[in-house]
Amino acid sequence: MSTLADRAEAADGYRAGRTLPLGVELVRQLKRRRTLVMGGILFALPFVLLVAFQVGGEPGGGNDRINLMDTATVSGANFAAVNLFAAAGFLLVVPVALFCGDTVASEASWSSLRYLLAAPVPRARLLWSKLVVGLVLSLAAIVLLPLVAYAVGTAAYGPGPLQLPTGGALPTGTAVWRLLVVTAYLFVSQLVTAALAFWLSTRTDAPLGAVGGAVGLTIIGSVLDEVTALGDWRSVLPAHWQYAWLDAVRPRPEWTDMIQGTSLSVTYALVLFALAFRGFARKDVVS
Repeated sequence: MSTLADRAEAADGYRAGRTLPLGVELVRQLKRRRTLVMGGILFALPFVLLVAFQVGGEPGGGNDRINLMDTATVSGANFAAVNLFAAAGFLLVVPVALFCGDTVASEASWSSLRYLLAAPVPRARLLWSKLVVGLVLSLAAIVLLPLVAYAVGTAAYGPGPLQLPTGGALPTGTAVWRLLVVTAYLFVSQLVTAALAFWLSTRTDAPLGAVGGAVGLTIIGSVLDEVTALGDWRSVLPAHWQYAWLDAVRPRPEWTDMIQGTSLSVTYALVLFALAFRGFARKDVVS
């Protein structure tokens, strides 16, 4: 039986910043089946596209206009760029929504959230650990795709420069640097989906509701962006800037649209993250 002195000593040694360490939370999330499945899907996508090009022949056959997809088999850099182009619209949304939307809601669905808070883990500390790990896994997922695609494309089509659809080429070193910029922009542009999923995760006990809600609202934003009748109102939609990274794979890159897309995404994300922390601090946790 603990004495009052033992309890006082334990209280004196308590440090809120040491509860739920990031390393422990990261290992927990890495061991989950959904993390392994999503990583496997992203790892397999370049091989699927490689087989598709091998079976279907050279891309762009019979087309009068050349686009980025038509240059997929020119070099490893082109193959990586095509993989990013194919996945940016929807596929990359899913792991971001999954890693950030499943994090808090899954604890509630397992009825373990209240036990974490009784450990005691401060609410802000719990959300911070969950958010950081969710964003780290999201970044890893976005980086994994072009990394594997570049390796697969280089093995299949050789290193070579990045051939541009508009004519000209970028040397290998410049191409790698531009692909790094593209990958970073894709991650920043997905912060809105991450923040939306995280906020929903603090509002519901159903992980599928948080993940599905974030994916659904992201898709709705993309659909609204196609409605030209909205005019300039489309510029306030994050989806309007999701392909601004194409300006980085030009002979002379243009940064204006990428800067606007970045500022809009970060602004929306900060607001949603703030709402998540504020709402969870006042929430009656019973799960």
